[in-house]
Amino acid sequence: MAIFILGLFAGIIGGMGIGGGTILIPGLIFLTNFKQQTIQSINLISFIPIAIVALIIHVKNRDVLFKLSLPIVLFGLLGAWAGSKLALTLPSSSLRRLFGVFLLIMGVYEILYKDKVPREK
Repeated sequence: MAIFILGLFAGIIGGMGIGGGTILIPGLIFLTNFKQQTIQSINLISFIPIAIVALIIHVKNRDVLFKLSLPIVLFGLLGAWAGSKLALTLPSSSLRRLFGVFLLIMGVYEILYKDKVPREK
């Protein structure tokens, strides 16, 4: 039951565009004994349908800037390929620590700097 609740919560967060992986990956670490690489691949495969549904909704609301999105997608694919190759070479414990450091840095950034960035209206 905990896995279902975790999936629902990660889907809601992912659909909002916040990043369900920040919920799903730590949740799977606590609930399972899988390697970090397996947990991250579960996160990535679960992200596909969530992203498709969210994208359809955002396109209908005309919130997507396709001209800006295309280079991000292309270079993101290149980065995903390189990152997956790197993740497969790292020990699971190192990958888990790197992900924890990444979450810590992002959390500190959100707390200290996010409200100071001017936003487009």
